[in-house]
Formats: sequence, C-alpha cells, structure tokens
Amino acid sequence: MVLRQRSILELDPAEVKRARALARQAGRPVVNLAKRHTTVSVERATLRLAGLSGADHENVPWVNHLVDAVRSDVGLEHGVTTPVWDALARGEAPDLLTLAQKSASGAASFVVPEGRAATTAKRRARAAVARGIRTIDRQRAARDRLIARHGDPKQKPWIYLIVATGDIYEDIPQAQAAAREGADVIAVIRSTGQSLLDFVPEGATREGYAGTYATQENFRLMRAALDETSKELGRYIRLTNYASGLCMPEIATLAGLERLDMMLNDSMYGILFRDINPIRTFVDQRFSRQIHARAGIIINTGEDNYLTTADAVEAAHTVTVSQLLNEYFAKEAGLADWQLGLGHAFEIDPTIPESFRLELAHALLARHLFPDAPLKWMPPTKHMTGDIFRGYLLDGFFNLAGAMTSQGILLVGMMTEAVVTPFLSDRDLALQNVRYVLQAAGGLTEDFHPPRDGFIQTRARTVLAEAIDLLDRINSDTEATGTPALLSAIADGTFGAMKRPPTKGKGLDGVVRKGAAYDNPAIDLLETGATR
Repeated sequence: MVLRQRSILELDPAEVKRARALARQAGRPVVNLAKRHTTVSVERATLRLAGLSGADHENVPWVNHLVDAVRSDVGLEHGVTTPVWDALARGEAPDLLTLAQKSASGAASFVVPEGRAATTAKRRARAAVARGIRTIDRQRAARDRLIARHGDPKQKPWIYLIVATGDIYEDIPQAQAAAREGADVIAVIRSTGQSLLDFVPEGATREGYAGTYATQENFRLMRAALDETSKELGRYIRLTNYASGLCMPEIATLAGLERLDMMLNDSMYGILFRDINPIRTFVDQRFSRQIHARAGIIINTGEDNYLTTADAVEAAHTVTVSQLLNEYFAKEAGLADWQLGLGHAFEIDPTIPESFRLELAHALLARHLFPDAPLKWMPPTKHMTGDIFRGYLLDGFFNLAGAMTSQGILLVGMMTEAVVTPFLSDRDLALQNVRYVLQAAGGLTEDFHPPRDGFIQTRARTVLAEAIDLLDRINSDTEATGTPALLSAIADGTFGAMKRPPTKGKGLDGVVRKGAAYDNPAIDLLETGATR
C-alpha cells in the first residue's frame, strides 16, 4: 500500500533527489561540528554503560559527581573514561561506584595518563563499557523474541496513546487498561521541566506535573508491566518515552538498557522550544541516535510542534525541511528507515476553505518522500476550542486522513485536548473514534487517487518546491558567511518562529571541544558495531 502511494502525487524524482541533497549539504557541517565536541551528558552516558548508577542522599547521581570531579581536575577534552580507569588502576578506589562516591567529597584525584598507563586505562574502560553495549544488544534480541511470540498489531497505523499521571504506580494500571482498549504504543510523557534538568532522577517516582519523571526504574517497571499485558493480549505492546533535553544521551542509554521501543528524539525540538544551546543539542542527539540505532528503537521527531507556533499552511514547507534534516541526521547516526517516526500534524485552521484537502496533501507529501518510514501523525491541538463536539469531529477527520495516507503511528486525539487534562472517559471515547474510522475506512488507500494536476497534487508540489527554495537559501547563506547552514537558520527563526543563536541557550557550559587524544569507547563500539 505504501509503495503505491509513492506514485499518486507524481512528484518529479529529480526534485525529490535535489531536496535530499540540499538537506545533506545543510546537515553535514553540523555533524562535523558534533564530532569535534563532547558534552557532560555524553560522558555521563558512557559511565552509565559501564554500570555506574545510583545517587547520593540529595538525589544527585553518582555519574554527575564523577564527571564533574574529572572535569575539575583535568578537563573533559580527553574524555572521562581514561582518567577514571587510570584512577582505578592507581588504587584510588576498588570499583567505579566507590570512586564516584569518593570524588563527591574530593577524596579522589585524577590525571591524564600517558604511555603504558594510558593504554591500560583505555583497554579496561572499553571492556567495562562494552558490557553495557552487550546488554543493549540482548535487550534488542529479547524484543525480537517477544514480537515473534506475541505478534505485532494486525493493522497499521499503530495506535499511540499517552499515559502520564505523575505517579508511576498509577501510570501502570492505566497503561495496561489502555492497551486492553486497543492502544499499540504507550507513551509515558515526562514531568514538565525535566528536559531542563542536567541530571537524571533516580528510582521510582510518585510526583510529577503533567507527566512522570523519566528514570531507569520507571522504565523498568513500565516495561515489565507491559510485557505482562502483551502476553495477556497476544500482541507486543510498545513503550515510548522522551530522549530530549539536557540529558538526551543518558535517557537514550537507559532506554536501551531497559528495552524501550520508541523515544521522542528530535534534532531541533530542545533548541526551539526549550532554549537549549544548539551545539549541545546536536552533539547530544548524535550520540543518542547512535544508541537508538544499536538498540533497535524507533525515534519520533517533533515537527508537529512547529505548527503550534507558526501557521500550518504558510509554514508547511519548514516541516518538510525538518523531516529531511531529521532523516539525514538519523541515517548518519546509523538509524534505518523503519526506525524513522518522522513527525507531522493535523493543525490547519479548520475554518480555512478546503482545510481537509490541504491536510491530505501535506500528509501524502510526507508519505511520498519517506515511503519506508513509519511516520508519526499528530492530532489537532492548536485549534481545539473547548467545544467537545467540534473537537471530536476534528479528531475523526484526523483519523480519516491518517487512514487514507498510510501513516504508521497515529497519536490518539482527545476531544478535550489543550483545554484540560483528559479524563479516562475521554480516552475511551477517543479510542472508539479511532477504531470506527480504521474499521470503516482503513482500506481507502486502495481507492483514493487524487486527479492529475488537481488540488492535492498541486499543493504537494508547491510545498516541496518551497522546501527546496528554503534549503537552497540556507546553503547559500552558509557559503556567504562561513557559518554552518542550519545554525544560521535556527538563529534567524526559520523553524517555529523561534530565534536561537549558537552562542546562547541552556547547557552551553556543558559543551567541550575534544582534544587530539580524546577517547570514548562507547562511540567507537557504536560506530563500528563491535561488542568488545
């Protein structure tokens, strides 16, 4: 079905190829920038792969203490692992946890070793980090076995439903109930503000605002509960959370260790909507996506957010540009097409004439450009008014557009979306809406053929042409100024009408330029596919 939809828009293949080439041209300098830097979160994630976990009595993680101590003594230009395993070899502590605990009180010292000492430290660090990589490999294999045993949902799109009360022990029964009602993917959104915390909270949490904290223990508890429900229902229930913000690499690592299946992971969301420094974000997202690639995790990108701050018709081409950039960054980091849940949304003002036809054109364009990606289709929020009957109808149209254009992941829209936190009854009604539309119209892709050069084909071609023009302008600016294309565009407010310069933003102080002797065994293991 997806293959057939490649042709119904009759886009010029040369134009599609040009759009990808321009996205690659804009993205490559940013990748090179990311390769030349590390961050405190990348280094902390590497220690987590080596098995360091836990926190002090004030809930400050030991990985934070250890990275901060190494940075204070010798900097992070060489990476954190070589000084740490050198300290262990010199007898500063008997194990990694004790070393972290001693570093918190200033009772451990660090140096950058040379010669044979450096070789020994690097060898031992690699062995420790490789154990974490092998755990991720085992979790990926476990997922494959469970899918083979329980089966996948019988139809696409997968139905994606958010459950997040703030209390993980309340989330669990709600998530299981949602799966029994038909949800295929359970998303536990994070507590408001967690993306701005430069540490990952520890343990099971029972307090959170508009979401539940992303912690390793919360991941473990919810995954275990959904495994029980998968066995009960005879289909594998997927779990997603958010790998974004200042701890993106660490959360991605914890997700791989605990077998999450999807992660929100957008290359620009944190920059635009959380004012996180662009360089910090691009360094962190590259490492996190390498983890996702290894773990077999599907990423969900955040283009839908642009349309909450910009007009969904006028800014439609910026969504396409972002999708192309997200695709480039993802594949460069090792992700495959089936892991690219590229985002877009049903956010056109419904009072605009032909609004539904415009939505179909935009959705078909995304499906045409990324025929082998699942795509994540987001429901209306911006124009939900509190009129629950109008909202329920809009969600029905959204579900219909998703069915007609073969979207892969359909987030369930609530009739009270953006007005109040939805009630459980709202969720049940929303799932009824989805089920009805998919059962009644799920096969419309066979019959839907927009007329040649008609409204939908013309609109899709227009958006693609505008996306190409924008990418062309961005790359031309780079040639003129010497500044990486994407950083200049972000600073100018090209995406989501947000202006974010590369010299500002939260987390900039956590960015470190790599030295000539920088070593990170995790990056080498991820890039080479090695296990030892």
